[in-house]
Amino acid sequence: MESIVNYFESIDPVLAALYATLFTWGLTALGASLVFFFKQMNRKLFDGMLGFTGGVMVAASFWSLLAPGIEMSPGEGFEKTIPAVVGFGLGALFIYALDKVLPHLHVNFKMSEKEGVKTPWHKSILLTLAITMHNIPEGLAIGVLFGGVAAGFEGASIGGAVALAIGIGIQNFPEGFAVAMPLRGQGLSRWKSFNFGQLSAIVEPVAAVIGAYAVMTFEPILPYALCFAAGAMIFVVVEEVVPESQQDKYTDISTLGFIGGFMVMMILDVGLG
Repeated sequence: MESIVNYFESIDPVLAALYATLFTWGLTALGASLVFFFKQMNRKLFDGMLGFTGGVMVAASFWSLLAPGIEMSPGEGFEKTIPAVVGFGLGALFIYALDKVLPHLHVNFKMSEKEGVKTPWHKSILLTLAITMHNIPEGLAIGVLFGGVAAGFEGASIGGAVALAIGIGIQNFPEGFAVAMPLRGQGLSRWKSFNFGQLSAIVEPVAAVIGAYAVMTFEPILPYALCFAAGAMIFVVVEEVVPESQQDKYTDISTLGFIGGFMVMMILDVGLG
């Protein structure tokens, strides 16, 4: 693990952000590839993985984003929380607006329950777009952290950025699975189901590069950008991930998955960051 951190320290931060999110994209594709080996989705396993995803996202929001964002903010007392409050609120509002505008459909929901503007788009596209919304703040968070390291901010470290990428990559595995398997169940070919599953994470490298460039160009925005990503991720967890994991009878499994995901991300961030 130390050699990986050393490697990322030796290359351009924007390139590092790109490589890190290509890794997270790859794990999404790996999860989607399960569609070649299974015909249907085990609901107990699925709910547990959804819970795990939520746990990772909540832990990452605090350990990797909010805490460093507050630490590197100027001022004392209440003044020091201003970037965190502003960034966190704007991040949540950004996903809220996207949720109202972007057509999408959550996993295991009926077509009549699709959200966003009305559209004739097929269910496969709507499911992919729902997971894509998760991945925008995740890619942004990774890019912002790598950009913060390049800008020399205290509290931003390569180890922390690598830990975040690993944690997000791990929870991207079930996200690829979550898109591909329902599509296969609806009759799409294995190859098409796989493609839609892995495409849900294509925005992560794009968001990461934008985030890294933005922070390196406008250094004062880093605390706001970190907390923006945190707010966006928490909104996704509360509005989508947790409710989806509680739709069936395996609520205890999904809750234990959430606890496990939180623990894994906490260990990664504290151990590497």
